[in-house]
Amino acid sequence: MKTEGIDKLGLGLYVLLCLFAIANIYSVEPKSGEKQLMWFGISVFVGIVIFIMRAKFFENLSAVFYVLGVLLLVGLFPFGSEVLGQKNWYKFGPISLQPVEFVKLAITLMLANYISGPDFDIKKSKSLWTALIIIGIPGVLVLAIPDVGSLLVFLAFIIALYREGLSGWFFGVIAIIAVIFLVGLAVNPLFLVIPILLISGFVLFVNSRRINWNVISTSVIILCIAAMCGLAYGAPKILEKMPKHQRERIEVLYKGEKAFRDTSGYNLLYSKTAIGSGGFFGKGYREGSVTQGKFVPEQSTDYIFCTVGEEWGFFGSMMLILVYCLFIGRIYYLAENQKSTFNRVFGYCFASILLMHFAINLGMVMGLFPTVGIPLPFFSYGGSSLLAFSVMTFIFFKLNYADRNSLV
Repeated sequence: MKTEGIDKLGLGLYVLLCLFAIANIYSVEPKSGEKQLMWFGISVFVGIVIFIMRAKFFENLSAVFYVLGVLLLVGLFPFGSEVLGQKNWYKFGPISLQPVEFVKLAITLMLANYISGPDFDIKKSKSLWTALIIIGIPGVLVLAIPDVGSLLVFLAFIIALYREGLSGWFFGVIAIIAVIFLVGLAVNPLFLVIPILLISGFVLFVNSRRINWNVISTSVIILCIAAMCGLAYGAPKILEKMPKHQRERIEVLYKGEKAFRDTSGYNLLYSKTAIGSGGFFGKGYREGSVTQGKFVPEQSTDYIFCTVGEEWGFFGSMMLILVYCLFIGRIYYLAENQKSTFNRVFGYCFASILLMHFAINLGMVMGLFPTVGIPLPFFSYGGSSLLAFSVMTFIFFKLNYADRNSLV
């Protein structure tokens, strides 16, 4: 096979992330580090197989992968094993499999296949609803597990739809809902309802000439305003109905981790302690007192970044963030320059999934986001996560290779 067209920069960044991750996992738990090295070897082998295969294979069988992904999620309910309150694992002896990581790949393939079809038009309600249903079916199953963290990652697919012409108002609605809910937890609902009514009135007044004031449009506007006011009043009630550990994870953002130091704030308290104690250049590899003292639960998985902060310091943390930004940016850049719509959508979905994982995980570890159990791509310990992200990586670089060598 010709090497021309293989994106060496992207693959180099991937290898760099994986090897640095293995070193940090080994620092926390040597046995886990050795297992992660084994999974890296398996991932590379699978990547070589992917490069040998025809690029069209993934596009042609996208529907099959999607159905298999949905069936894997459905199978969790009777056959899955529960871990930390979530029934999201299959266990086969010593081997565990988390299917939701592979479902993200299945949705990506199916969405790319549908959008690249001749009948797709994002401005038509049928096309938009079909795309949202492709995302929504696995989304409902993931919510039922329940795995809220993975469900949040599904917002990555909305970014891909935005690239294909989805109105920016979609993001505006999501942002408004999130802001109203979070602010509604911290203030008296009356103090939130009054600004909602004033802002809504101002927006309607400014856009009054553009609005077709018929019965349907008026009803929709009234329902939207009523829904926002209802959410403002309902946010505290929703919080009360949540399981205790989920409720505390959100309350930590308002009350601080010290208020929950023996429960949901414990991880965050020692995570921030580890990151802060690293200084500028860190304490040195395998010299971190918090890391070596095993003070942070799940430190080799979701909280692996605090190991980097303690042992490699601010400098090492910024270098890691820079590598992630370069890698994600590289995927977006290559995706934008694809000749094939399927390739472009796949690339945008993949890059956006990485972006969501990256942003949520770092925000979680630093106390800017509630703990939701989101791994850091290529970096957190876990064979399912590493293999799934690696497969997406190699599929995209295979698609990019085929695109670069295409005569069309």
